[in-house]
Amino acid sequence: MKIFGLAGWSGSGKTTLMTRLLPALVRRGITVSTMKHAHHEFDVDQPGKDSFEHRRAGATEVMVSSARRWALMHELRDAPEASVEDLVRHMTPVDLLLIEGFKAHAHDKLEVHRPSEGKPLLCRDDPRVVAVASDAPIAGLAVPRLDLDDAPAIAEFIIGHCGLKGRG
Repeated sequence: MKIFGLAGWSGSGKTTLMTRLLPALVRRGITVSTMKHAHHEFDVDQPGKDSFEHRRAGATEVMVSSARRWALMHELRDAPEASVEDLVRHMTPVDLLLIEGFKAHAHDKLEVHRPSEGKPLLCRDDPRVVAVASDAPIAGLAVPRLDLDDAPAIAEFIIGHCGLKGRG
């Protein structure tokens, strides 16, 4: 399973790009899963639901399953945050795992950058940034710049960089 990331500052458009990349990759016959780093207090569960009550009562893990999907929630309690490597071990192998966030982790990544936001470029300090997707030209880049609005071209870059064989 190849791992490739999207990194950038909050508000740069990572999630928007991710949702445009996924269909472009799937159309090429690439099986894709995603992993997203979230803020500390996120919750996929809702108060009043049985699964929420199970966790609140002390369960370490709660699995919810239906005919359409299943989800596993694991409470860390006082344990440290799981590493990317630990999380990947829970994933079913696919051609490509796209990671949104986890910008400090040592995997190859595409930086999503909007110069108008005034944030510094991550690629200046992170050798694992292999390209920048931007909505405007950027002078002096040491890596390729891709058009942020051209998801099919970005998908092709990722396929090539990861050595994947698209079908179709």
